[in-house]
Amino acid sequence: MVHKRILIKGGTVINHDRMFEADVFIEDGVIKDVGESLVVPGGAKVIDAHKKYVMPGGIDTHTHMQLPFMGTVAVDDFYYGTRAAVAGGTTMIIDFVIPQKGESLLAAYDKWRKWADEKVVCDYSFHVAVTWWGENVGKEMEVLCKERGN
Repeated sequence: MVHKRILIKGGTVINHDRMFEADVFIEDGVIKDVGESLVVPGGAKVIDAHKKYVMPGGIDTHTHMQLPFMGTVAVDDFYYGTRAAVAGGTTMIIDFVIPQKGESLLAAYDKWRKWADEKVVCDYSFHVAVTWWGENVGKEMEVLCKERGN
């Protein structure tokens, strides 16, 4: 059952600037309130976080999920790699799209998106490497930035 409302109660909240004891109220996947002794709408799942840290998930900005390289493929595909990431507190990865020489950047991006969309279990984004230069590469870079970037 997916809970639309979650109250994380009594944990040590860790932000970029300080640590403090507080409750965290989440509704529909969005943090709505952080404070002491929060009063929240009914139906919230309550998680006791006393003597535990409550912190944002990490972002791993340099991953290579199922990367083809020199006739092999990285052992972590998007499912197992992101599953392991989430288990360790990473809630987003930024993976590399590495086109083969002569391969369209857009085609490589679409290929990586297909691999990821079928398997990924956390948020993700891509870096697209420019591995060669040709007449269309600059145009494709513009399309990636203006139409496919997120």
